[in-house]
Amino acid sequence: MSRVAYRKPALIYQEQLDQLKNRGLLVQDDAKAMHLLAQVSYYRLSGYWYPLLSDKRTHQFKPGSTFETAFRLYCFDRELRKLVSAELEKIEVAVRAQMIYVLSHTYGPFWFADQALFANGVTHAKTMASLTTEYGRSDEEFINAFQQNYTDPLPPSWMLLEIASFGSLSMLYKNLVAGHAKRRIANQFGLDEKTFTSWLHSIVYLRNTCAHHGRLWNRAMSIQPRIPRKPQKKWLTSQTVNNDRTYFALSMILFLLQTVNPKHRFLKKLDSLFSSYPEIDKAAMGFETGWQKEPLWQ
Repeated sequence: MSRVAYRKPALIYQEQLDQLKNRGLLVQDDAKAMHLLAQVSYYRLSGYWYPLLSDKRTHQFKPGSTFETAFRLYCFDRELRKLVSAELEKIEVAVRAQMIYVLSHTYGPFWFADQALFANGVTHAKTMASLTTEYGRSDEEFINAFQQNYTDPLPPSWMLLEIASFGSLSMLYKNLVAGHAKRRIANQFGLDEKTFTSWLHSIVYLRNTCAHHGRLWNRAMSIQPRIPRKPQKKWLTSQTVNNDRTYFALSMILFLLQTVNPKHRFLKKLDSLFSSYPEIDKAAMGFETGWQKEPLWQ
């Protein structure tokens, strides 16, 4: 199919609402719908009425589809992102702590600057440039104090990695040469180095999705984490799980929380969320038949 120039005009809110009605979407409260189109936006909400379409090409809705149903999906997804973001923060902090502790005690306070510790020099140079930029724009008091008292171009890792993005941390770990220190960090979280590298990359993607208010509930993940072969903690027993669905991402969080916060309430919070939105199709999230029997999910 050949591409063409985009020619669709911008529609005012009333035109947007009329278009939805003409396509078969039932609107129970016009005023509320207009408010949501203004405060959330047509395009963001469209990701939640997409499952309600009977014809994706002509954008015709299935009989009985309502604006309220789409908005309920949006609300569920928003709450899901909040839950996921809170747990990812704990995981991120724990990964930072382990990398700082293990690598500083193994290679010294400035290990991140030693190119000999990294497999790819070009990648290392790019990561160092990112770290330098993050350092330069930080307004943390401990960074200001370091700049006033020391001549080093960058602070030790226990300062620098606290202000570094998780993407930079992920790249540092990925590019580390194989060895005891790299293996020790991964093993702390119950994984091998390759799987842990993959999961860190996936967590960066998942974190960014949540931070930018992206749709999560039925997302097909473009960054797909490795399926662990010999996990050291409780994991999924299913041999058919898809690693590109939300269910896998949630399972990944549950696995890591066994180390990060063994007394977590993430599972209870998810149960409560599902109870509040019983209409949510868990299969669309990648949940398999019998998922409740998985030891990880009990």
